Amino acid sequence: MNEKKLNNPMRQLDIEKVTINISTSSKVEDVERALKLIKKIVPDQEPTKVRAKKRVQQWGIRPGIPKGAMITLRGERAKEVLNRLLDAVERRVDPDSFDEHGNFSFGIKEYLLIPGIKYDPEIGVLGMDVAVSLKRKGGWRVKYRKLKRARIPERHKIKKEEAMKWVEKNLNVKVEKKEERTYI
Repeated sequence: MNEKKLNNPMRQLDIEKVTINISTSSKVEDVERALKLIKKIVPDQEPTKVRAKKRVQQWGIRPGIPKGAMITLRGERAKEVLNRLLDAVERRVDPDSFDEHGNFSFGIKEYLLIPGIKYDPEIGVLGMDVAVSLKRKGGWRVKYRKLKRARIPERHKIKKEEAMKWVEKNLNVKVEKKEERTYI
């Protein structure tokens, strides 16, 4: 791309939202522990219960049963929490974690890895998934407005390589393959 297009403020990337998801068994106690953990990570916002949508008879799952907890963060609060969560994974993200639309996700095996969070015996040990959606600063309104809704052109969509470069530069994250561990 030429220099003029790169400096266009409408093409600059930013974080649209950060979603934290904790999946549990269908026991009420497990879902309550997940809700408590999310409240511990983000104390000023209320998490929601995730309910099953499909029936899986072998696992005893039917529609409407709580299966976990989640929270969606936007704006400056999303950036603050994301920085803490990236510290838990040592600021490394696998390139396979990026999708073709510029979004990425990573997992945290134990909440104890998050700086500033201490072990709580009532919660136990839980892991979580973090999904980050990126957006361009401008031009997406046409996709969501009520009147004269239109498609976003390909040249305005976020590519995987562009998202990886932005994450490395703005979030100080190394995008590299993680070492494969062999267990004997």
